[in-house]
Amino acid sequence: MQVVGYDSLDGGLYLALSGGATLGDGTPTDPTEVEYLPLDAGDELAYRLGGRHCAGTVADEGHYACENDDAPHCEYHRSTWVCARCRGTCLKDEMDCFDDHAVYLAAFAPDVFKVGVTKEWRLDTRLREQGADRAAHLRTVENGRIAREIESELARELTDRVRVPTKRAGLHRRVDAEQWESLLAEFDPLDTFSFDYGFSLDSRPMGETIAAGRVIGTKGRLLVLENARTTYAVDMRDLVGYELREGESDRELQSSLGAFG
Repeated sequence: MQVVGYDSLDGGLYLALSGGATLGDGTPTDPTEVEYLPLDAGDELAYRLGGRHCAGTVADEGHYACENDDAPHCEYHRSTWVCARCRGTCLKDEMDCFDDHAVYLAAFAPDVFKVGVTKEWRLDTRLREQGADRAAHLRTVENGRIAREIESELARELTDRVRVPTKRAGLHRRVDAEQWESLLAEFDPLDTFSFDYGFSLDSRPMGETIAAGRVIGTKGRLLVLENARTTYAVDMRDLVGYELREGESDRELQSSLGAFG
């Protein structure tokens, strides 16, 4: 099986049978079935990571494999979401973001605060996909262009991107409530949010790329596993493209001090 995608909202991996036919340039010919592996708290994973190559593409009819070495995706199957780079000047041939958009603040423990935009109806979903701890809905505007202009202005003082290592570093922390409330005092939010992902940690987890251990939970792209008395946080994107083999990992993993107690 190959990991061909992940679900950062509900927590899960998309797997496809290996060996789908491809042409010499990596162009797929026949689709294979895609299976969903939920990552529910308490589940036991027991997979070794094999080789890694392009994860191909997933369509309605199934998974189209690709044998190119680049991972998680090669140049033929890599997609670029131009809206993520938009600052109010449309990068598409024609602007098409005419839905109402929400401008929001998201807090990541302990003290990282991000400005972002999304379609208003996706606000709660988008925040959970990112693994936000707290959030505030600042404004609703009539289209994406206006929202991106506001985001760009606020990003002069606040970040508009929080990378996964930063989120992992705060998994065992709580949001600094004093700093968060001080920031909100500069605005007049329409609504505020606080999220619970169903688990808490006593110490910072180790960063690893593994698929073996007991599932503690998921938070955005981060999968938290306990393996040999050590807690690990895995970026699910880093699993995409890997072939999975049944059996405990044979890698030598870095252990926390608690594993030797």
